[in-house]
Amino acid sequence: MNPDHGDQADTVDHRALLGTLTSAERAALSARRDLPGLLRLAGHTGAIAAVGGTILLGPPLWPLLVVVQGILLIFLFTPLHETIHGTAFRSTWLNAVVAHATGFLLLLPPAWFRYFHLAHHRHTQDPEQDPELIQPKPETPLAYLRHLSGIPTWWSQCRTLLRNASGLCDDVFVPRGARRRITREAQAFLAAYAVLAIGSVALGSGTLLVIWLIPVLLGQPFLRAYLLAEHGRCAFVANMLENSRTTFTSRLMRLLAWNMPYHTEHHVWPAVPFHRLPEFHRYTQAYLRETEQGYRRFHQRYVRSLRRPR
Repeated sequence: MNPDHGDQADTVDHRALLGTLTSAERAALSARRDLPGLLRLAGHTGAIAAVGGTILLGPPLWPLLVVVQGILLIFLFTPLHETIHGTAFRSTWLNAVVAHATGFLLLLPPAWFRYFHLAHHRHTQDPEQDPELIQPKPETPLAYLRHLSGIPTWWSQCRTLLRNASGLCDDVFVPRGARRRITREAQAFLAAYAVLAIGSVALGSGTLLVIWLIPVLLGQPFLRAYLLAEHGRCAFVANMLENSRTTFTSRLMRLLAWNMPYHTEHHVWPAVPFHRLPEFHRYTQAYLRETEQGYRRFHQRYVRSLRRPR
């Protein structure tokens, strides 16, 4: 999907690319700050609050706003992702607070998700060890639609949450010493969900349904479509320049996804904070093996590659 960058570019892997950076460049690219993350978080949560408040006012065509709210909410996955890397903010406590708040809204306790995601980074596109490949990427039209529906994702997250809360976490990527903390966190999440549910029933209020639960269900397909482009149809190799994809998209999409469309860059060097990824792209762009011009084009190509049922 890329233009030919020449023989030299084709022989460079992500480790060799990182080796070309000077110590000054490394320090500048990996510098963490609180302000960019706070500004991005304020914009993201401010949009959620504004749309949610408008929904509660019941304007005409408010169901369309529920979908918008769902997209905004489900893409809190991207600051959750940044905070478990510890790169959204310089302050450790800020990363922890935002990780727990966003993980709570998405049924993804951050302690467990951090081990899951770091295993994905260690074993990207390794069919035997990458936990993201436990469920293979869709290969038929029906599997593709099922994947985009988000139903398998919600089922998996609910099952994992209940299993972890029961103290039955046995994932190979979770160290034994961390399992008690994962159990306590899952139990705390379930207790908080129960309190919110009981409170909503007692008050006869459907507010949480309208501004949170229904929207995230409607928003999940948009996140599934976005995430599929990160590694879908990429090579099963160790070189991060080949096994991950950078998608060139609009500024609005980059804002919503906290610059994660620069996904090859993120995998080449996960220590680069989200606000530095566009700058890091200038170092990687000549060596990228997998890129795409927008998510629509990616999915058009993906659908054409699906096996048709007999």
